Amino acid sequence: MGKLGTIARRTFLIGSVAVAGGVAFGYYMYKRPAANPLLEELGEGETALTEYVRISSDGITLITPRADKGQGVYSMQAALIAEELDVELEQVTVDPGPPSPAYYNTALSEEAAPFRSTDDGFAAESVRSVMDVLMKFLGMQITGGSTSAPDGYQKLRIAGAVARETLKKAASQKTGVAVADLTTEGGAVLLPDGTSLSYIDLAPMAAQIEPVTEVSLRDPSTWRLIGQPMQRVDIVDKSTGRLVYGIDHKVEGMLHAAVKLNPAQGGEMSAIDGSEAEKMRGVVKVVPVKGGVGVIADNTWRAMQAAEAVKFETGPSPFPASMDDHWSALEASFVEDAVDSRQRDEGDTAARLEGAEVFEAEYRAPYLAHAPLEPVSAIVQVQDDRVDVWTGTQIPRFVQSNVADLTGMDIEKVHVHVFMMGGSFGHRLEDEVVKQATQLAMAVKGKPVKLTYSREEDMMHDFTRQIAMARMKGTVKDGKVETLDLGIAMPSVVVSQMGRQGFPVPGPDLQIVAGAWEQPYRIPNYRVTGYRAPQLAPISSWRSVGASSNGFFHDCALDELIHAAGADPMEERLRLMWHDASRKTLEAVAEMSNWGSDLGANRGRGVAFVMSFGVPTAEVVEVTNTPDGIKIDKVYVAAEVGRVIDPLNFDNLVKGGVVWGLGHAMNCEITYTDGVADQTNYHAFEAMRLYQCPEIEVRGLENSDKIRGIGEPPVPPAAAALANAIYAATGQRIREMPFNKHIDFV
Repeated sequence: MGKLGTIARRTFLIGSVAVAGGVAFGYYMYKRPAANPLLEELGEGETALTEYVRISSDGITLITPRADKGQGVYSMQAALIAEELDVELEQVTVDPGPPSPAYYNTALSEEAAPFRSTDDGFAAESVRSVMDVLMKFLGMQITGGSTSAPDGYQKLRIAGAVARETLKKAASQKTGVAVADLTTEGGAVLLPDGTSLSYIDLAPMAAQIEPVTEVSLRDPSTWRLIGQPMQRVDIVDKSTGRLVYGIDHKVEGMLHAAVKLNPAQGGEMSAIDGSEAEKMRGVVKVVPVKGGVGVIADNTWRAMQAAEAVKFETGPSPFPASMDDHWSALEASFVEDAVDSRQRDEGDTAARLEGAEVFEAEYRAPYLAHAPLEPVSAIVQVQDDRVDVWTGTQIPRFVQSNVADLTGMDIEKVHVHVFMMGGSFGHRLEDEVVKQATQLAMAVKGKPVKLTYSREEDMMHDFTRQIAMARMKGTVKDGKVETLDLGIAMPSVVVSQMGRQGFPVPGPDLQIVAGAWEQPYRIPNYRVTGYRAPQLAPISSWRSVGASSNGFFHDCALDELIHAAGADPMEERLRLMWHDASRKTLEAVAEMSNWGSDLGANRGRGVAFVMSFGVPTAEVVEVTNTPDGIKIDKVYVAAEVGRVIDPLNFDNLVKGGVVWGLGHAMNCEITYTDGVADQTNYHAFEAMRLYQCPEIEVRGLENSDKIRGIGEPPVPPAAAALANAIYAATGQRIREMPFNKHIDFV
């Protein structure tokens, strides 16, 4: 068993007492810097001053271990290092680096701790510290949860500063000039007389001296990169078609493979007959794999054609047969025995709901596919003394551990090469394709095998977004919201996802209530309850996870109560809001949208606010009710992230999140019949069309001390703001996604 898997499984089994104890006896181990993984495989003439900076005669390479799936995170990480290293982005290359505990995600503890992001009290900060210890000991090298910016903001700048000061020390030793008299610029150390010593020339000497770890970070007033619009490091290669994604990569002598899996999720396959496939041109071998069968051939097309020729018997899915059964399972979960958490319970909600006029509503959100443009793929080569994996992944250490388990190879002999991804939205937090590619490669040992999913296999066997249902009860009094009681039922995303990695998950799953329970409103009677439904279809993290549906549930419920009270939707949200930074996002979006102005006949304006991943995000959507359906005219977004690292990329990420949220709310769902997904390609899972895309205006706010990410937070308010705008324009309340079940769009 791989080392990561062994440690992780034991840690989760032992539980929180052992973790807390580990803070005491493991403090020295926690504070000790992780070994620099770059030192293990340095080429001739290469030096690694830190685990993030590698220098050779060919140039300077910056290690950017958070995975890039189109969100620009390679550029962001490189800019943070380059700011302190004193190099320009055009002077460096980027490399995601090897899997290593040194690259554990320091920001995951924020999402793992059961406290609101607005809670910075002693208990909350203590638990976050404990969770960070756990993340470091496990070496959790994961990209997700909008954590890349908060994870890298401090430590990547420090890495750049350490390399810079170590190079200055080397220059001082070489020239006799005091370090205090040296400066740096453009990848060189400058002497007082104007002499320039390049980092490349100084690197061999710098590698022989003790790194300078007592460093000061540059004052923001001197920044050249952070806070300025940047050209992403990948934009030229993307624009010219030169960028190599995982699906593009080639290894000399490789074979190609395709899979045919049981169409029914979780169903078994038996009586596999590959005789016809084996006779087809170019076919090398037919191999059983997890969940189905794989065909190895001399090119992908022939492998896919041969996979279709394999005959087999399919077992039934263990999951409910019809969508009515899935929804019934959620309906049956609104009982005390199914309570997973009640993190928010203020006032006396139960008493207030007795004897008052109670407003009630039910909301639904369907399964959704990730459906990135690049289907999943992986190349694996199994040799006697090493295994190589080439793929796009957000979980390289899990990949390394799982491949080690499958092959029986020591984990340090499994080498994972990470590539840029053509989209993910959480899809690449799964590694089934790597496991299957490994099984195939083991059948032709020594040969690299590239497994590529067809679009249909990729969508039909996706681990989708969770299905979810919410029920609201509330009261109003004297024109104000007085009571909000929201119950949310969904299966556990964490149990499903981490179960595939062999992790037991004790305690509640806060994703069931994420995007609802932590909203910074002061409502007199306020309760949010999470109900854990049984595991239905297999599910996984989808862009903004629980908040993707809960933002719609919570904000629409609040909007309904505000209208029932006869209050203004913006003014009442502002009145209820106690958190200053959140209030400022609402004030900003009100100013941006000229809230309160007359839009004219057949038009409507809706506002939504959702705090998710610690980011207060407010959105206003404007629509027109035309004779042919709803037209989305304009969207305004304000989000608080503490520091906007790159305004241009920030703007792009927010706009992308809005389009993602609106498009799926309008049109998309995955449904199952006897465990088989009914939607197999984009024709049945239609995104927002270009002509439907509204103008989007974005404002990034910097009023908070904490640095936050922006990849996911624009998604949760989008559906709610659209639903609220449709109500304002038509008087029709839509409580179920996709909205096109109830209204047309133009």
